[in-house]
Amino acid sequence: MSRKPPAIVAELGRPETAQETADRKAASSARYRGSKTLVNLVAAMLACAGIVIVMVLVVMRPGPAAPEPIDVSAAASDASASLDVPVADPDVPETWAANAAELRSGAAGIEQWYVGWITGDEAFASLTQGIDADGTWLAATTREAIPTGSLDVDGVEWTVADQRDMDDPGNLAWVAWTQAGGSTYVVAGTAADDELQTLVEAVTAELPAS
Repeated sequence: MSRKPPAIVAELGRPETAQETADRKAASSARYRGSKTLVNLVAAMLACAGIVIVMVLVVMRPGPAAPEPIDVSAAASDASASLDVPVADPDVPETWAANAAELRSGAAGIEQWYVGWITGDEAFASLTQGIDADGTWLAATTREAIPTGSLDVDGVEWTVADQRDMDDPGNLAWVAWTQAGGSTYVVAGTAADDELQTLVEAVTAELPAS
């Protein structure tokens, strides 16, 4: 069987030489690699652009709005009007921030006025005023705290239960209570003695005259 003669290249008018064939294939490979490089470059640029867009969206996304500060005085005024009984609005240091100021239903259905603060030392302090509260309410509110002492503030005697040595006293690490004008007042918290005494003194200044 005779060998098929090499094909004639139209541009040359004759068959390619071995060198010309090699050069043509090399040029074709170079063009292919060039086109792939361009495609890869475009893909990489698009990927980078996508990453930048995502990062911008994440950075520019607004965070959660800071909670509005609680106006304890306004809440106390509303609570007093609702109960037809004055509730305590103690004058605490400006570095304290209230995290609650509201009427609640306490033990045995007793209406109670509650205010909680984060103190200047990032500890916790609270006031709970039970309206016409009885012993059952007091026991539940203080979790049957056992008195360990007393505190006299301007002639008003507060019973104190220091429970810091308990395994888990929670927010009742220190508790003090007194009665005045038909209400029972409970001051409690995890703050240091000076901050808790500051609150006791501020509440005492709010007590109705006997």
